[in-house]
Formats: sequence, C-alpha cells, structure tokens
Amino acid sequence: MSDRTLAPLGRRLCPVTAHARHGAYTVISCLDAEGPAPDPGQFYMLTAGERWGGGADERPFLPRAFSFLRRHEDGTLDFLLEDVGPGTNRLGELGPGDGLHVVGPLGIGFTPPQDGRRAVLCGGGIGAAPLLCWAEEPLGEAEVLLGFRTAAHAEGASLFDGAPTVVTDDGSVGRQALVTEPLRATLEADRNAAVYACGPPAMLEGVRALCAELEVPAQLAMESGMACGFGACFGCVVATREGFVRLCVDGPVLDAARLETALTPGAGH
Repeated sequence: MSDRTLAPLGRRLCPVTAHARHGAYTVISCLDAEGPAPDPGQFYMLTAGERWGGGADERPFLPRAFSFLRRHEDGTLDFLLEDVGPGTNRLGELGPGDGLHVVGPLGIGFTPPQDGRRAVLCGGGIGAAPLLCWAEEPLGEAEVLLGFRTAAHAEGASLFDGAPTVVTDDGSVGRQALVTEPLRATLEADRNAAVYACGPPAMLEGVRALCAELEVPAQLAMESGMACGFGACFGCVVATREGFVRLCVDGPVLDAARLETALTPGAGH
C-alpha cells in the first residue's frame, strides 16, 4: 500500500477562482477538477499559466512548491502565498480568469497521533498552511500554536477555526515570544502529545530540540530548495540519521527523531 496520494502524470492548467488578501498573505484558489484529494502535509508545484516570468527582462522562474491550505468538496484548492521575491510576486498577481499550472499532490504528509496522544500543531509564518488542513481533520481536541512576525502576518491566524494561541516577534498581537515558548509550556503541562510543526528552519530546529528533550514525538513539514517536485533534480536533499533523503519524495514531513538537526542548508523562506 502506498504511503502517499499519487498525482496524475503531467501538469494541469487549473482556472483561478478567487484571490483574497489576509494581511501580509494572499490566498489564491483554483479549481482542480481532475486531481485526487491530497493528504494534509502534501504539496504542489505551481507556475502561472501564462507569462511565467517577471521583471524588466521577463526572466523565467522555476516552479514553486506550496503546501495546500485547504481542499473544498468541488476540488477547489486554496494556497497561502507571501510576496517574498519575483516568483511569489508573480503567483500573487493571479486572479479569477487566470490559469495556474499545478503538479501534485506530491510527497508524504502527516500521520495521525498514536497511543492516544493529543495533537499539538505548531506553525511559524507561512508554515501555518499545511497545519490548517490538518487541523480540519478529525484529530480530536487539537491545540494550535502560531507564531508570526507582525500584526499583518498574524492575520493568517484568522483562517483557522476556534481561537489558536498567537504570539508575534514584535508583540503586536498576543505576547512577544517565539512560538516554541508556548509550545514548551503546553508540553511541560502534558507530555501525552504528538507535535506537528511547519515553519522556518530555525523554528523547526527549536521544535525538534524541545521535543527531543521532553521525549515527545514530532513530525516536521520541512523545506529545502526544490525544482522538480518528484525526485529528479536532487535539489531538496537533506541529511537524516540514516542518510540523505529527498524531501519531495521521502518528505516533506519527516519524524523529528530521524534528524540530528532541522537546519537544512539552502532552505529558503
């Protein structure tokens, strides 16, 4: 039995159906009527349907890997974007009537908690995306902890149901703290938990080290340079205790116990 949802061969041109701003982030939606339902933690490679380039020289961009935010019953996929460079800027320009090329779903996603453990979801910045679709799964009373840089970024928390715990780097929303601080308090109060985390490498390393210290299992949705998404380019190779793996086919979700460190060389935003 496969441990992943397999994407059909080739890329699909999907119509963009919505474009919405949420503070520092953009959510674009596209109708993927032909693709299978993805598993939380899986990702897609995205390119604009037309004019996949930007700047004065219209230079081409490689596809960008994005965890899906949510999948609706009609096959519509939501993706959370932040404009951090020319590639993400081009994707963020797409609106209804434009086309979005998608390849996916790809990779291995999250697995449910074992041994009666409760789920604790810990996200940093745009790393909140794969946690939202996971939070909407029947995980029981999952606790959600989110860390953002500023109030504009913290508007991403409004996409979650309920009232997630939110901290910010500058204290503009919630209290001023790193998200690993409320995570420590949560785990020290009850270690019968399974942690699911996604965010920048430094945050993931903090989560990995904390969970190792407290002997709490954790799954990390990681990021590394990725050009193809299906194992051909070896751009997303990271080191584990057992050797090197490709995040696009052996991840992006890895058990934290497999890692000496989550600080992967070349990992971007």
